[in-house]
Amino acid sequence: MVDTVQQDPNAQTPADLTINDLNALKVIIDIASSRGAFKPNEMVAVGQTYTKLTTFLDTVAAQQPAQPAAAPAPAPTAPATGE
Repeated sequence: MVDTVQQDPNAQTPADLTINDLNALKVIIDIASSRGAFKPNEMVAVGQTYTKLTTFLDTVAAQQPAQPAAAPAPAPTAPATGE
């Protein structure tokens, strides 16, 4: 007998957070702060978070070239004919 697993239709799937999402958050913080969205007493926490985010993104960007790039697939060649 096969045991089937019932999934809860209300269960949330884990959120995928990408480097692009983190870059978007950095831009959002930058825009919001330039528009005065944060109170003065909130600026320390916002600034610290922004600095940590920037440091993380810079570290990830620095590691990107260090990873070996996938070799491109060789171009297909036409089969040799016996003429």
